[in-house]
Amino acid sequence: MNRYKVMFNNKKNTEKIFVPFLILGDPNLKQSIKIIKTVISSGADAIELGIPFSDPLADGPIIQKSNKRALKNKISIKKIFKTIKKIRKENKKLPIGLLIYANLIFNFGIKKFYYYCYKSGIDSVLIPDVPIQESYEFRKYSLLNKISSIYICPPNANNILIKKISKYSQDYVYLVSRTGVTGIHKKNTKINIKIINMLIKNKSAPILNGFGINKCTNIKLIFKSGISGIICGSKIISLIEKYLLNENKMLKKIKKLCIFFKKSTYLK
Repeated sequence: MNRYKVMFNNKKNTEKIFVPFLILGDPNLKQSIKIIKTVISSGADAIELGIPFSDPLADGPIIQKSNKRALKNKISIKKIFKTIKKIRKENKKLPIGLLIYANLIFNFGIKKFYYYCYKSGIDSVLIPDVPIQESYEFRKYSLLNKISSIYICPPNANNILIKKISKYSQDYVYLVSRTGVTGIHKKNTKINIKIINMLIKNKSAPILNGFGINKCTNIKLIFKSGISGIICGSKIISLIEKYLLNENKMLKKIKKLCIFFKKSTYLK
């Protein structure tokens, strides 16, 4: 069963996809599991989990701090896979994606990593610091273990890159709204309609948009472009940092925000 395909196929024309992004193990493993359960129960159609890393180049200050908090707990990749296995056991149909940097995979072993992904119930893997032209070895083992490879499409992608992304990014394409790193910005996110049309023309997988998504008007504007959904991380993770010493308030605020995001995905 391809959970992403089922998810997209089950959506009506009046509903889009909401995918929260969280760093697994932030602020600690026990609380992280509670936060994941909260976003799932508050309307997440899928989840994307970041594996803690000391140098997350694609991320802004909010997610960098999240990585640091998780790393303080000395969480191992084996413990992470064990935790994901438990999440999967409780959520049979929910698509679960990983965002992980290449060094962590190399240190663990590429073949071993994708096998563990398969055994844990992972659906997709996104490696932000591996260019598509250098990703063959990763794709090879992802295919062997029935794990989807996800690629980022930048807002300034040329036609050659878009063709490659359309060919190799399975289940969805991660379209970023702007160059740079993740984070909350005051200005509304602008979508490059030309890029979206080129992806569609090249018959890409469904398009999910991320980077800087934080306001309802922001989300409604994004959906007018014809994309399939949104990925939201920094805005949710900022609440973990803000209410670090008050777990109950933290979970309530995260729940309220996720319900707001999910409601924003209904077009009528």
